[in-house]
Amino acid sequence: MTTYFARRLFDGLLVHDNMHMEVNAGIINSIKKAHLSPLTADVELNGLVCAGFIDTQVNGGGGVLFNYEPSITTLVTMMQAHSKYGTTAMLPTLITDSSEVMKDAANAVADAITEGVPGIIGIHYEGPNLSKEKRGIHPSGYVRAISDTDLATFTRSDIGKVLVTIAPENLAPDVITDLVTQGVVVSLGHSGATVEQALGAIQAGATCTTHLFNAMSGLTAREPGLINIALSDVRVTSGLIVDLHHVHPQNCALAYQCIGADRLMLVTDAMAHVGSDLQTLEWLDSTITRMDGKLTLKDGSLAGSCLDMNSAVKNMVDLLKQQPRWSNADDLLANVLNMASQVPAGLLGIEDIGKLKRGNRADFVLLDDNLRLKGCWISGEQVSGNSVH
Repeated sequence: MTTYFARRLFDGLLVHDNMHMEVNAGIINSIKKAHLSPLTADVELNGLVCAGFIDTQVNGGGGVLFNYEPSITTLVTMMQAHSKYGTTAMLPTLITDSSEVMKDAANAVADAITEGVPGIIGIHYEGPNLSKEKRGIHPSGYVRAISDTDLATFTRSDIGKVLVTIAPENLAPDVITDLVTQGVVVSLGHSGATVEQALGAIQAGATCTTHLFNAMSGLTAREPGLINIALSDVRVTSGLIVDLHHVHPQNCALAYQCIGADRLMLVTDAMAHVGSDLQTLEWLDSTITRMDGKLTLKDGSLAGSCLDMNSAVKNMVDLLKQQPRWSNADDLLANVLNMASQVPAGLLGIEDIGKLKRGNRADFVLLDDNLRLKGCWISGEQVSGNSVH
């Protein structure tokens, strides 16, 4: 057993001062006031301890892209890269590709789960059933109706939690219901759906929208679109890329105001560049280039992000502090931390991560007073940061 002294600890509900957290075999055994604990701390954590970050949209990292080499080696590299920024669990994400590559990706995730690769908890298939008009960087040649082969891949029992992004205007509600019945989390994105089509998909069981405001039908006076549903429907969780390039800060604040911290989820949409010195990456007949904190194709359009979860948290806190309504809110930091941990865990139906409490996995991070990462632990093992003994 290891006993950690935390100067400050956020358990998912409240921030506590001077706490002892006891971890045994990767599981939190107890959390209590230090002066009430009979144990001597083995490790001092001088900063804010909180649940590790959970990223449901990770295309790559550490210089590798999941689509290009869907293997366990790639997943290990991606996880190592993102854990440097506080990610303790992720859904590696496959951009629209062939059925064969989709199966290879599933095999890689299955192998990672079987071999106990820390942090790999499932997979996100972003496509192939998308709108060609809203496809973004997704290759048009692979955007298609979902085949029986694809359905069999989505519903495998050995690949952990499965999230699938679909365009509801191109998929019958009964197929959505069938996927949800078999444990798949269905998200709406890369879509030009009408409000009626979006509502039909939610009624059928869809519970999420992918990268809010991006690649989805907009909100106008007589066409509410998918953006309206994301902002107004209490059945829906929405992912938000807070790199300050994909979404204007005012729209990030609007999402927070309309959706609330219990259903707004921070994601990175990270490409291979995160956690590496990679500047350019060949993509189809173009090149994805990193410049000024964003990734663009030759024509200037966005192509994923080089955002990490630590920066997403800090960006969201900083921009909300500038809004008069929340500038002095005591619970602002707690809400944003939950958007990076508790909300994605809830969406995926995972109960033993996303908050710090007895019986949960000891996935946690240590942040300094400026919310910069000092250390990251998965199942009680430190995986990044300097030694804090």
